[in-house]
Amino acid sequence: MNPRQEVTGLILAGGQGRRMGGRDKGLEPFAGRPLVTHVQARLAGEVAAVWINANRHLADYESLAERVVRDRETGFQGPLMGIYSGLCAAATPWVLVVPCDSPALPPDLVARLVAGIGDADIAVAHDGERLHPVVALIRTALAEDLGAALAGGERKIDRWYARHYWQAVDFSDCPEAFANLNTDDEKQRLEARLSEE
Repeated sequence: MNPRQEVTGLILAGGQGRRMGGRDKGLEPFAGRPLVTHVQARLAGEVAAVWINANRHLADYESLAERVVRDRETGFQGPLMGIYSGLCAAATPWVLVVPCDSPALPPDLVARLVAGIGDADIAVAHDGERLHPVVALIRTALAEDLGAALAGGERKIDRWYARHYWQAVDFSDCPEAFANLNTDDEKQRLEARLSEE
């Protein structure tokens, strides 16, 4: 697999940001620029295109992304709907999804997920203690199955993954890279840590 030709990067920024008082997390300032741009920098040049899944502030996201993909159904139905929308829109055989609120993702994230997927249809990052289901490489051909799962009421990512041949990819050497930001305190702590590196 050549990720620069066969993988579309999709940053999930379509949530309501409930734990941050309803603010749009992807556009939150972090180290002087929108949080989503830090994530985007981890994928730029490593995949065929970097898109953002968003459901509000679309003009802001359009100024930052090659393409903005809205959820195919309204109502903030969660990350599985964002993944589905990206799979449906992509022309590449693979989509790599990441959350908008993990600015310290490993620089070699794409290469390691590609190397670790083997014959599986889904590769999911594992930090040595737990899986990170929204950091995953997914075969685009699974879109129809995911659409059927969503229509049946499924909203749990791990339950949908379990329906398929999936592989955990070891990132136990850098568990801190998967820190995500749900509160102002977490944001300030991570900003401070990254400024020291």
